[in-house]
Amino acid sequence: AHGRTDSHPDEIYFVSKLPKTRSGKIMRRVLKAVANDATIGDLTTLEDEASVEEIVSAYQELKKAKE
Repeated sequence: AHGRTDSHPDEIYFVSKLPKTRSGKIMRRVLKAVANDATIGDLTTLEDEASVEEIVSAYQELKKAKE
């Protein structure tokens, strides 16, 4: 195994769409950037921009609820 065997996510968020490239690959770096409050970066290969907006919105709402 490459990582710790006991590692697991702290939270799981459900959204209707994941950010995918035009070829159908999930853009995991976008998910990581949102979760780490980092710059999302280049989205030129993104298939549907609304998916990122939904993820950012959901993450911010849940973050506020925890405060």
